[in-house]
Amino acid sequence: MDLLLYLVADPQHCGDRPFLQVVAAALSGGVGTVQLRDKHSSVRDLLAVGTEMRRISHSHSASFLINDRPDVALALEADGVHVGPEDLPPSEARRLLPKPLLMGVSAGSLREALFAQESGADYLGVGPVFPTQTKGDAGEPLGLELVSKIASSVSIPVVGIGGINLENAASAIAAGCAGVAVVSALMGAADPEETARSLRTRLQDARRGISRPAPSESP
Repeated sequence: MDLLLYLVADPQHCGDRPFLQVVAAALSGGVGTVQLRDKHSSVRDLLAVGTEMRRISHSHSASFLINDRPDVALALEADGVHVGPEDLPPSEARRLLPKPLLMGVSAGSLREALFAQESGADYLGVGPVFPTQTKGDAGEPLGLELVSKIASSVSIPVVGIGGINLENAASAIAAGCAGVAVVSALMGAADPEETARSLRTRLQDARRGISRPAPSESP
């Protein structure tokens, strides 16, 4: 599973552009994992869109996950599911989707992270790392210090989420994250493919310990 650049694909954040076109462009730019997060569509529509998303994701050798719904993940033969604090408990999601199917769990504290790991999570989505407008109930930002503490306290990969963009993505890697998850940074980008490519390059550099000026900084 390639967690370095993780797209949470939400049709609410791509404006009037075709949703699947934006997802495909981001995958072409280097997204390694895609999660379909759609809280508003019917199950019938989720299945229709998810079928095409699975095809597109796998054509780019990317993992395809479903947010919240193990039943939909099974119906779509997705690679797994991601659950949050208001969703099905991780232990129940794990029971419904036994390994090798993947399960990601959202965590906003060290206690939640440890519980998720004990419940069988394959990776954690930890955040919000920075302030974010994408998810109204995300809560106060954790900050890099707490994210680093969580990453060093668990044995499964941590993906930083919340307010991630080109300017701060490298700092999440430096804090111990295996990757970053983005929503609006790609779904709302003017050029999702090029933005994904730039993000992935920045993340790869950070993983190798290479420091480069952020786009808004002077060279």
